[in-house]
Amino acid sequence: MVKVLLVLMAYLSFLVVSGHAIDSPQYTLVYSQSDFQIRLYRQSSWMSATVHGASFNKSTKDSFHRVYKYIHGANLNASHLVMTAPVLTSVTSSAHGSEYTVRFFLSPKYEESPPQPYPELNLQFDKWRSHCVAVRVFSGFAVDDTITKEIKALQTSLDGYLYGNSAVVEEKNSYTIAQYNASYHLTGRVNEVWMNISGLTAEGCPSYGGKY
Repeated sequence: MVKVLLVLMAYLSFLVVSGHAIDSPQYTLVYSQSDFQIRLYRQSSWMSATVHGASFNKSTKDSFHRVYKYIHGANLNASHLVMTAPVLTSVTSSAHGSEYTVRFFLSPKYEESPPQPYPELNLQFDKWRSHCVAVRVFSGFAVDDTITKEIKALQTSLDGYLYGNSAVVEEKNSYTIAQYNASYHLTGRVNEVWMNISGLTAEGCPSYGGKY
């Protein structure tokens, strides 16, 4: 875990030093252990695409294809948006299958009034309020088997941390995978699994209001 965190910091530092600094959602680190963190994210804006599917990889690819068109000019302004990171895939499971939502972070320039996507892309503008997220970092490619293992590892860590604590994991049937690298980056990849939590009032985590 520590090694992967160092890789993440080195990757972000490279982007800045090389003149390719990218916008990312801002957060405050409120708690950290060797295998997970809790971050308080500020309010943020996202453009999202949702599909129903059975595979993380295929569903993410299908959704991101629509987002990719949007950021490369398929919007009413014909604007080309600069790439941001991470790209999120939020997964919600139910008795009727899984819903996959890919989210593209909108830089401060567009957070209030982003270019409107072409209607046929069926994209949604999401505005997230400030909230806390439990985060586990992992390397390699984010594929179904690896994701399942990393989710279980984060859940195990949180079970120990939250025992006897007023904090809770929200929407236990949901999680988010954050990916920081393009698909053509074969080495040094950094990913995260996120779970929303609330109730850590001493750390400044707001109470859950039903939707972020």
